[in-house]
Amino acid sequence: MGILNDKVAYVTGAGSGIGKAIALLYAKEGAKVVVSDINDEHGEAVVASIKNDGGDAIYVNANTAIPEEVENLVEKTVAQYGSLDIACNNAGIGGEANLGADLSIEGWKTIIDINLNGVFYGCKYATAQMLKNGGGAVVNVGSIHSITAVPQSVGYAASKHAVLGLTRNFGVEYAAQNIRVNAVGPGYIDTPLLDQLDEEKKQALIGKHPIGRLGTAEEVANLVLFLSAETSTFINGSYYAIDGGYTAI
Repeated sequence: MGILNDKVAYVTGAGSGIGKAIALLYAKEGAKVVVSDINDEHGEAVVASIKNDGGDAIYVNANTAIPEEVENLVEKTVAQYGSLDIACNNAGIGGEANLGADLSIEGWKTIIDINLNGVFYGCKYATAQMLKNGGGAVVNVGSIHSITAVPQSVGYAASKHAVLGLTRNFGVEYAAQNIRVNAVGPGYIDTPLLDQLDEEKKQALIGKHPIGRLGTAEEVANLVLFLSAETSTFINGSYYAIDGGYTAI
């Protein structure tokens, strides 16, 4: 018996990295999982992995920057499984690297569309469905940079800070309707996204974490699972760092 038995969940950005780990863990714990991504090959591979392990999952292509596609994701989830109990809004990008005055307008709009607007659309449409269900849990994936600056990435920092405010507002607004909305703030996680860095830069990132290493996607998934399950029913509108001590100093 898993702690998410009979629950229905979707995960955006679930084709790789943190999102993939979350989708796999949700399924392992008994949830029916809608895997969403813009990379069909990666998304379908995650679904196949879940099914090979005896789980139940489907894939839905959705660009979270487009509100109609997020609405469609929720509608397809309900059409397939009858409800929506858990929404994990994980999809995000690093965006253009530049000092604030040099950041292009297009670069700013792109990262806000995905990292902030996409999370808002997820919260909006998931919450609307959960009101029909009688409750649910939303987990938004923020960042350590939801509470700290990150030089040459003002768009990223601004978007992730805003996710924190959005999370708190939704959590407060719908707490009485049995809907919990929380956010996690991963430090630097050892995913394929960091493979593009040379060893010197990777070691510099590791050095920012007092624990002396990068995190793993599975460690983040464990925290997301806790916030998604009945194990955390008195937690709402909150933010939890998972960063090996990065933001403690």
